[in-house]
Amino acid sequence: MPSKRPPTIGVTSGSKEKAHLDALLDEALAETFPASDPMPIEIEDEAVELTVANIPDILFQAVLSTRSDAIIAADKKGIIRFWNPGAERIFGFSSTDAIGQSLDIIIPERLRQRHWDGYDLAMKTGRSRYGEGDVLAVPAIRKDGGQVSVEFTVMLLRDEVGRLLGIAALLRDVTARFEELRALKRQLAARES
Repeated sequence: MPSKRPPTIGVTSGSKEKAHLDALLDEALAETFPASDPMPIEIEDEAVELTVANIPDILFQAVLSTRSDAIIAADKKGIIRFWNPGAERIFGFSSTDAIGQSLDIIIPERLRQRHWDGYDLAMKTGRSRYGEGDVLAVPAIRKDGGQVSVEFTVMLLRDEVGRLLGIAALLRDVTARFEELRALKRQLAARES
């Protein structure tokens, strides 16, 4: 039985790129969780039928709607096309404010040239210098102008024939940990002097 796809969040409707990015994510999730027979699951003494076939839709909705981590997708020109609730929480921009804007809204001015050099190279070559599993740590800026420290990983987004569409990033706010580390380094330096 086909599962009904939940509504997407934080994206502009009617966008061909958005629809294609959604389809790519659905396809990746379907490959990860192939359909099988329903499996009964006991939840509070109540049997619930959960088919592995609808796990991708459930997972899709849960991942993209999380507030704990930011998920941002941008097209080849660096224009934001997806902005989840986690990005809203971390950066302070609503999805309505962010979608359609340049990634510059979260990149500190002093880092923009370096960012765009790398971004343009990735879009031109179809490869990122950051391999699978590499986690990058950088400062970013919030809507209020404050700085936030983020760690993130990137994925190149391609269509069904392999054409590059843009990039997606999963970002986590590590400001508290970064500030603790900075304080410990200062204490250590003070003791050594």
